[in-house]
Parts: sequence; C-alpha cells; structure tokens
Amino acid sequence: MNISKEEVRYVAKLARLDIGDKEVENMTGQLDKILGYVAKLNELDTGPVEPTTHALSISNAFRNDVVRESLRQEDALANGPVHNEDAFVVPRVI
Repeated sequence: MNISKEEVRYVAKLARLDIGDKEVENMTGQLDKILGYVAKLNELDTGPVEPTTHALSISNAFRNDVVRESLRQEDALANGPVHNEDAFVVPRVI
C-alpha cells in the first residue's frame, strides 16, 4: 500500500492540521506502514470467528426496574439549605 504526500497533505487539510514538509515526509512513511499492516490483516479469513463486544463473558449487572413509591416532595426539599414550597432556591445565573 502506498500513500502519497499529496494524500497526507489533503487529509491534514481536512483535519485542519498545519504540518510542514518534514512532518509530511515522516507521516507518509508511518501511514504507509499502518495501511500496509491493515491490508495484511484484511487477508485473514475471519468468517468463522464470532464477533465479540467484550473480552470476558459478562452478564448485565443492572437491577430490574421495580415500580415503587416515590420520595415525597417535602422529604426531598428537606435535604436542601434553602427552598420554597415547590423547589430548591438557588442563586440566579445570568
């Protein structure tokens, strides 16, 4: 796989990166090696390999949703330093 200096400059422009000629030269070689490695990986037959989302077999750690009585408004407002009859009172932010 060969990537050209013009392609590196084009991608840098899309990413709004200001890179010099020396960096373009360096990145061209690095990206060429990376793309070559990806091409080599694409040669492998991964058809029989089952996709995985996690390295370990884990199950859902969340609890089931259970409908139960909510906290009363008076009890919730009792936890705040300043409140009116309906809500917490906080400093105005402009």
